[in-house]
Amino acid sequence: MGDARRTRRLIKLVEDLSAQPTGSIPLASGGWAETKAAYRLLDTEALDWRELLEVHTERTRERLRGQPVALCLQDTTELDFTSQPGIAGLGRLSYEAQHGLYLHPTLVVTPEGVALGVIDAWMWARKPKGQPDVKESTRWVEGYTIVADLAERTPATRFVYVADREGDVRALMDAAAQRAHAADWLVRAQHNRKTVSGDKLWFQVENTDALGEVEFTLPAAPGRAARRVRQTLYRDTVILPTPRKAAPKVTVTAILAREEQPPAGEKPIEWRLLTNRTAETLDAVVELIDWYRRRWLVEIFFRILKSGCRVEALQLGTLERLERALVIYLIIAWRILHLVTWGRECPDLPCDVVFDPEEWQAAWIVTHRTPPPDTPPPLGSMVRMIAGFGGFLGRKGDGHPGPKALWQGLLQLHAFAIGIAAAKQAFIPPG
Repeated sequence: MGDARRTRRLIKLVEDLSAQPTGSIPLASGGWAETKAAYRLLDTEALDWRELLEVHTERTRERLRGQPVALCLQDTTELDFTSQPGIAGLGRLSYEAQHGLYLHPTLVVTPEGVALGVIDAWMWARKPKGQPDVKESTRWVEGYTIVADLAERTPATRFVYVADREGDVRALMDAAAQRAHAADWLVRAQHNRKTVSGDKLWFQVENTDALGEVEFTLPAAPGRAARRVRQTLYRDTVILPTPRKAAPKVTVTAILAREEQPPAGEKPIEWRLLTNRTAETLDAVVELIDWYRRRWLVEIFFRILKSGCRVEALQLGTLERLERALVIYLIIAWRILHLVTWGRECPDLPCDVVFDPEEWQAAWIVTHRTPPPDTPPPLGSMVRMIAGFGGFLGRKGDGHPGPKALWQGLLQLHAFAIGIAAAKQAFIPPG
């Protein structure tokens, strides 16, 4: 960070907050002197949050090596600081009575669902009504541009920009065409545009023959239990006319995935997707459906950030301080999600690819009440041990641990590691 002491202080702050992701900065820092140092760091104008995120982005690029496809998930979330009126620089949210800021990150995951890192983020506060403000649709176009830039620097990996309805922006499609689709895009449609034939887009797709079916488990969400879904798939290649003289026509693949026989009392799951990718076969369309389904990972990421890291409880005096802290917590939230997804998809890796010896050895001692082995246990076993500290029971039908059990388990693991290290120092003679 341009200064050795500042760099060390930043590393220590990240380590302290990672060890206690649900704790406040004073609690995580562990003392008044450390707390003052943390706040001085967050108040340092030379510490630009974009530069801090760029360091993480470069490490994410390293994790992308060998990945043929990278899904870049984008979405926007509100951060509500209404209960803390003293933070300067915040703006209105969905309601005039609320104030806070908006966060729009780009989370990179593999098609299998392993979270690799955050490569971009936009943070902004709305201006008061009546004052000129940047169109929020601009964030989606700029987000694609960042992904395309990274794609050109990483030619061995094909990047796919994935977005929900808010990403259905014609300017994004035009920007991608102007970049010769350096990165692909896959968005859920919000609009029923006209095609060059004069028909409405989705009327045209609905009148094609069904291509086949896809079946998957829809994950649980607040107010909704997990359930099996079977969708019938329709697709067509359509040409969208130019909205203005300077813009070209755009050729897209339109996919309609519709649940035609939902369970009684359940709302049918229907997705209307647009992409620049060609998808002529059932397998190609199913692959795109699978990629779109990975978008739920960004919702889990936001849940970790808000409920696990409790960023909306940060008590910092200015927007600039808040932005620096939020970037640190973005990286911490990613690490928790990374452990959840990597432990599920790559359970046989040795756990020291993620955990320090002090961490995995402490988990082993507390769980098994025996000295740790010479060889680190598998990552999947380590993740389940830590989740067990957070309340995960690990019964036959419990499936994989979730992020809540893992972040609570990490708190316990940190305490165990400190206690075991202190016991060694007090009771085991040197040498």
